[in-house]
Amino acid sequence: MTDPRPVPPTPDQMPQYVSQIPRRNPVAAFFAPVAGFGVSLANMFKPMVTEQYPREPANVKPRFHGRHQLNRYPDGLEKCIGCELCAWACPADAIYVEADDNTPDEQYSPGERYGRVYQINYLRCILCGMCTEACPTRALTMTNDFELAGPTRAGLIWEKPDLLVGLSPGMLAPPHPMVAGTKDTEYYRGEVTEATDAQRDWVRANRPDDPSLDGTRSGLAKAVPVGATRAAQIKITAGARREGGAR
Repeated sequence: MTDPRPVPPTPDQMPQYVSQIPRRNPVAAFFAPVAGFGVSLANMFKPMVTEQYPREPANVKPRFHGRHQLNRYPDGLEKCIGCELCAWACPADAIYVEADDNTPDEQYSPGERYGRVYQINYLRCILCGMCTEACPTRALTMTNDFELAGPTRAGLIWEKPDLLVGLSPGMLAPPHPMVAGTKDTEYYRGEVTEATDAQRDWVRANRPDDPSLDGTRSGLAKAVPVGATRAAQIKITAGARREGGAR
């Protein structure tokens, strides 16, 4: 009785491999082992560049992913709407957001909701930038600031006042109403360019002592002071630079 299993081919019967890569000429083949060191040899004769940080500011690339920043619209309202998409997109679970409803007397952002609580835990954050990609209003962006060291764990958990950008000329400190006759769509399209007289009148009637009403840089800075954690970080960074001989 014959064996029904197929008989494997012998080595002579198997197809031979033929390389499709053209063969090098003898000169190229001789120098092939040295070609891999071409980049190293070329850089051996270039002058070395040593970064003088912290004596001199570091040369950070423009698209470097550093500390986060919560942005505002040109009239001072916050761009964050508390949707929590950034928290869902974060692979390190470093962002915590609590939203709240806007009211006619407490309007912090265009639309119905705003981010009442916003925290970023820089002990977990890997600065990947996925949170900024998920943000639908460009409320969350990343700066070039990389100096995020601190002596305590609590000092690396940044709250909303630490992340929120300050007021620029033409802005008013929220809460205040939206520009009359507009919806959140006009804000998203960039049609709002600055605070209007009607908004200033509302702030003047409800908060007559608001420092942002005078429009000066000192008044804008007083209206939205720097957060405690960020202020401590600025102090720590300045001290480290002095110890390092910063110029």
